[in-house]
Amino acid sequence: MGIVLFTITSAMTSTLSVPNPGIQDTHRCQLSPLAVPERLLLGPGPSNADATVVAAMNRQPIGHLDPAYLTLMDEVQELLRYAWQTDNAMTYPVPGTGSAAMEATLANGIEPGDVVLVGVNGYFGHRLVDMARRYGAEVRTITQAWGQPFSLQELEKALDQHRPNLLALVHAETSTGVRQPLEGVGDLCHQRDCLLLVDTVTSLGGMPIFLDAWQVDLAYSCSQKGLSCPPGVSPFTMSSRAVAKLEQRQTPVANWYLDATLLRKYWGSERVYHHTAPINLTYALREALRLLAEEGLDARWQRHQQTAEKLWAGLEAMGLSCHVAQEFRLPTLTTVRVPDGVEAKAVAQQLLLEHNIEIGGGLGDLAGQVWRIGLMGANSYPEKVDTLLQALKQVLVP
Repeated sequence: MGIVLFTITSAMTSTLSVPNPGIQDTHRCQLSPLAVPERLLLGPGPSNADATVVAAMNRQPIGHLDPAYLTLMDEVQELLRYAWQTDNAMTYPVPGTGSAAMEATLANGIEPGDVVLVGVNGYFGHRLVDMARRYGAEVRTITQAWGQPFSLQELEKALDQHRPNLLALVHAETSTGVRQPLEGVGDLCHQRDCLLLVDTVTSLGGMPIFLDAWQVDLAYSCSQKGLSCPPGVSPFTMSSRAVAKLEQRQTPVANWYLDATLLRKYWGSERVYHHTAPINLTYALREALRLLAEEGLDARWQRHQQTAEKLWAGLEAMGLSCHVAQEFRLPTLTTVRVPDGVEAKAVAQQLLLEHNIEIGGGLGDLAGQVWRIGLMGANSYPEKVDTLLQALKQVLVP
């Protein structure tokens, strides 16, 4: 067949300006301007973004190779290193939500045939298993009840049994509200020539993290929880040990878009074009991280802990109990046991519709059994707790 070329004449232009009589165009004039309800987001994420962050995101974009944007990229990397307490050169945000950063970490840290040991004590441990298998790993698991952490002894035994190339753990399990202690785990891994990968999605910006001191090799997070930034750009980091493995790969990274061997040329000194960056989200992340640094990590971590303790005391005074023992409870997300005879979804819906407060329900093994209450970033303040407790009392005891 030959190629048919179309040209637009003046007569055609006038015709095209009129809607095609065969098209049903009933919605074009009926839609109102965008209206978004004001909610207090106290679920598992996103959290409410700080007004300064929203204002930064609303600036006009500039080019992703503009000198001003390249300077901003350097600032974001340095601020991320501070937030994570690491000197890793390979530290930058990937375009996408936290699951994209999880994908990037596994794509770059795993080669087909690698033995990967995953600690599964909640919903996101299962997601790590699924993703690792898709990258050709031979996945082994160590399991614990939802709401319980792994002991150092359990992890050491599993490492000796499976001899993995990589151990993956969730530092702050969003589905259960449990904190996984990481002190000493890096030592165990490094003694066995094993990389340590850690999910910090619900811990970054809200609770102590020391990646270098804990000898963590790969980590990822998100923007919309403890950092109180809109979702869509997610922190990612690799240690020198992880980078060395990346450089010795026998096969290319299976995910082109998230391939760190390509992305580091953009985020590093070469500044080689790779993709059109999410410019406005980078503005927002930069401001969110600046606010964190301005407050200081110690002060921020203490604020989250004190606010969470106020919530726990208030829940106890109402006769409600938390799912996780206080020793391992997250300050960023609390799982609250649903009392017998109470419909979890109905309570959450009533809080949303009558009080403009969002809380989350249970996932997986905890579906219908718990509420998930997030106190993260800009929402981790005593007055937010007071607002929630007052509304919850009205809903539970009309």
